[in-house]
Amino acid sequence: MLKLFKNFKPFAFTVALVLLFIFLQAMTELSLPTLMAEIVDNGMMKGDTDYILRYGAIMLVVALVSSFCSIIGAYYSSKVAAGFCRNLRNKVFARIENYSLHEFDKLGTASLITRTTNDIIQIQNMIIIMLRFMVFSPIMCIGGVIMAISRDKELTLILLVSIPIMLAVMGFIAHTVMPLFKAMQKKLDRLSMVLRENLTGIRVIRAFNKLDYERERFLSANKDLTDTAIKVNRTMAVMQPVTMLIMNLTSIAIIWFGGFRISQQEMQIGDMMAFIQYAMLIMFSFIMVAVMFVMIPRAQASAERINEVLEMTPEIIDPAEESNITDGTRGRVEFENVTFRYPGAEEPVIYNISFKTEPGKTTAIIGGTGSGKSTLIHLIPRFYDVSDGRILVNGIDISMISQEELRKKIGLVPQSVLLFSGTVAENIRYGKQDATDEEVIHAAEVAQASDFIAEMPTGFETEIAQGGTNLSGGQKQRISIARALVRKPEIYIFDDSFSALDFKTDSLLRKKLKQETKDDAVIIVAQRVSTVLDADCILVLEEGRLAGKGSHKELMNSCEIYREIVASQLSEEEIRKYE
Repeated sequence: MLKLFKNFKPFAFTVALVLLFIFLQAMTELSLPTLMAEIVDNGMMKGDTDYILRYGAIMLVVALVSSFCSIIGAYYSSKVAAGFCRNLRNKVFARIENYSLHEFDKLGTASLITRTTNDIIQIQNMIIIMLRFMVFSPIMCIGGVIMAISRDKELTLILLVSIPIMLAVMGFIAHTVMPLFKAMQKKLDRLSMVLRENLTGIRVIRAFNKLDYERERFLSANKDLTDTAIKVNRTMAVMQPVTMLIMNLTSIAIIWFGGFRISQQEMQIGDMMAFIQYAMLIMFSFIMVAVMFVMIPRAQASAERINEVLEMTPEIIDPAEESNITDGTRGRVEFENVTFRYPGAEEPVIYNISFKTEPGKTTAIIGGTGSGKSTLIHLIPRFYDVSDGRILVNGIDISMISQEELRKKIGLVPQSVLLFSGTVAENIRYGKQDATDEEVIHAAEVAQASDFIAEMPTGFETEIAQGGTNLSGGQKQRISIARALVRKPEIYIFDDSFSALDFKTDSLLRKKLKQETKDDAVIIVAQRVSTVLDADCILVLEEGRLAGKGSHKELMNSCEIYREIVASQLSEEEIRKYE
């Protein structure tokens, strides 16, 4: 947890202000029992009304000052905690943004969400408690002991019995709940994951009549978390009655022995009343410390999870010095003996692939399921780094280009289309934030999306639900394509981006694309042979290896695997037509 507090520098002045007001609050509260004793012993016992009013007024002023300091301290401690955790969330989010896909897979989306929200909230609550009690409790405890001794030394022996008992109880509770708090955060991850899967996969769940099954999964995860929370709360519930019992027994002991000392004229009534209040302040300060130490284990567990995110070094990093030397071309991608294996995998997914794209040319990638097509194109924007070989963009090794600059050159349409909540225009402008209305409309026309957008209630200003759930698969693909087109990149990558389109729309779209991308490189991953027939170069992948490379006619003569793919999708008449 101490590692996180290194980021407290911007709040140093405010923290000092909080501690000052908390210190003033503690000192004023320590003076109240003494003032009360003065009123009882020198005012009430002697019947001096003026003395009572004078010291009563002083007590009122001290109480108001204490309340004011408490309010200011609480306000600024909350402000510091909220500001610190705001910055911490920003740091966590910024680090997550730099993760490669492997790091995302390693930690899990549900866990990252929990760490960015719930875990940081635990830290925030802990900071508020620490700022308020870290100074207040020691002052109250030490000051209370000093003031109690000044009232009566013999009665302080009672505290030597009650305080160790209370410390033992608090230690036992803290030791018991610490592992339970750690388990709770992990079980909260599990619940978040199940809930997220249910919400995002509701269509599949309903289609396969798995509502009861998924309900059981959720109930199981929820019950597991609830049972752990009940164990924590059951343990915590013991603390209040036990501490109250110790405090009440301490009060009884003080009154018992104090009354005896008063009868022996060794102590005054006001002193005994002040001693009781100081004893309660001492005991209460230990309770506050107990509350803080009970919260520390959960905050510590959350801090460890947050540190895991912040300390995980991204596998893909930008070069210290970016190379600006190019071969003078635009939109050229070259794979040189590229091999890639996922971390921990024994066998490569991509093995010894070499090819080159040219500006104004279309390169298509085709192959069976699991042949490595999507993995291959994910290497170009550096979602993963190659294991062997290298990839060049415009003659520069992509490891020598910053990720931001590299991805500016690329317009990617992923296989799984993702649209964001907002209008149609905003989703298209996601590719280029400052795109004009004319550019947005033109991109939609090229992507064959303008017709269905015009039929929407408010056209380009129509709201899209999160994930694009109010659109069909084909509509989402076309908006995603428009998003890439408005970017005007040097390299277009379409990862099976025409699969939800009918043949007519597919044909029109590819025709428009050819005109739009005449100076750019286009890479298309496709399952349908009809999509790649007109490509300048077709790469045939088989189990991660390059099984063939060339035009459609060349591959029909030289590549058996390609002929099998064509034969499985086209009739004899269609095959002869393209020959």
